Amino acid sequence: MQTIGIIGGMSPESTVLYYQAINRETNRRLGGNRSAKIILDSVDFEDIVRLQAAGDWAAAGQYLAASARKLQAAGADFLLLTTNTMHKVTPAIKQAVRIPLLHIVDATAAVIKRQGLHTVGLLGTRFTMSDGFYTERMAAQGVRCVVPGAAEQDEIHRIIFEELCRNQIRPESARCFQSVIRGLQGQGAQGIILGCTEICLIVHEADTLLPVFDSTAIHALAAVEAALG
Repeated sequence: MQTIGIIGGMSPESTVLYYQAINRETNRRLGGNRSAKIILDSVDFEDIVRLQAAGDWAAAGQYLAASARKLQAAGADFLLLTTNTMHKVTPAIKQAVRIPLLHIVDATAAVIKRQGLHTVGLLGTRFTMSDGFYTERMAAQGVRCVVPGAAEQDEIHRIIFEELCRNQIRPESARCFQSVIRGLQGQGAQGIILGCTEICLIVHEADTLLPVFDSTAIHALAAVEAALG
């Protein structure tokens, strides 16, 4: 079994989900009291939020690169970055270490393609929905993403940072997501990517007739595959 190096804390809520999913799937496959070999470096999310708000992605990349080097030195065999948005700075992380990084877009795209879909709605932070680093990587793998309008992106972004990252689940916010999903279906979406690792706290498979691709769960299972493969 390989050791998974997790760069976590972005946010702590989703990092807990990763830890549980990885260990439960490892135990399901191996039985007994088996669990995953994990080294976790949990960063202070406030530092990341401030760098995002300032648009200082270079500093954010170096911040997470330092975490990656720490995990490599501790004995991790590969890296898992438990956030969609900060995959924007993966080039800086990959340049800092010799061990591979398991990319969340690649893992999610593979599952979508296995279901034979080519157009999906993308929900995430404003950065994920509009900056191109996510949608362009998806497009390169044959998956087209449609996104909400600007006002809806702003509201989703607010809900993620002001509510979900603080473990606040509000019915009115759930209704907002459901309305946005219906709009994306109207744009031709055949499925919905939960492209922020906290959205699974508020959007569930039963909330829509469309297939839901929970990037948190998909990424965690891909990590188990890599660790046991």
